[in-house]
Amino acid sequence: MSATGTVMVDTAGRVVIPAKVRQEMGIESGAELVMALENGVLTLVSKKSARLAARQAVQRLVPAGVSLSEQLLEDRRQDGD
Repeated sequence: MSATGTVMVDTAGRVVIPAKVRQEMGIESGAELVMALENGVLTLVSKKSARLAARQAVQRLVPAGVSLSEQLLEDRRQDGD
């Protein structure tokens, strides 16, 4: 879904996310969202989406078959020598 629209900010600084957008994003009452502000653009994503994006970013950077935890332990062992 692609959605655009206008929302109002109340005196407490709150913004209501329209029901259709919340439904499409799978956001329920009490859900935590991750907020990012970059170059004047505010982005809100669900924690689940943020975790998935982080996992995918790491997978692009780490070669297949490499264990980051094993690599960290090895680095620590070498630092201790």
